[in-house]
Amino acid sequence: MERVPHKSLHRRVWEKINKTDSCWLWTGARSNGYGHFNKGKDVIVWAHRVAWELTHGMIPERLTIDHLCRVRACVNPAHLRVVTNRENILAGNGFTAVNARKRVCAHGHAYDQENTMWVHRSTGEVERACWRCFRERRARDAAC
Repeated sequence: MERVPHKSLHRRVWEKINKTDSCWLWTGARSNGYGHFNKGKDVIVWAHRVAWELTHGMIPERLTIDHLCRVRACVNPAHLRVVTNRENILAGNGFTAVNARKRVCAHGHAYDQENTMWVHRSTGEVERACWRCFRERRARDAAC
């Protein structure tokens, strides 16, 4: 029986891409929107990370890849950047990122150096809060 040579990693990646006007969409398997494939025996890799490494080299330890276009299936190296996990989370559209971008509290008071307090929860989490709202709430409670 004739042995069929394996395709190179480079070829396996680039043949699973649909290039649109902007994003390069992964057409292979996806998980939670992110493309992935089997790199070898029991080794699953994220397509956007491999696309980055094939075009820019290794991703430094403790860093991750951020999709500038916010499209999880995109593997266009021009839409990717190397960042810390914190930068990646804050650049996104999740709860943490949305709240971090807020510049005023729910009552319109500025989150600035004088009016921002940091509350340490019993869970270990730290939460930003408004001093003015805290003082107004405390005054209302004292009046009761």
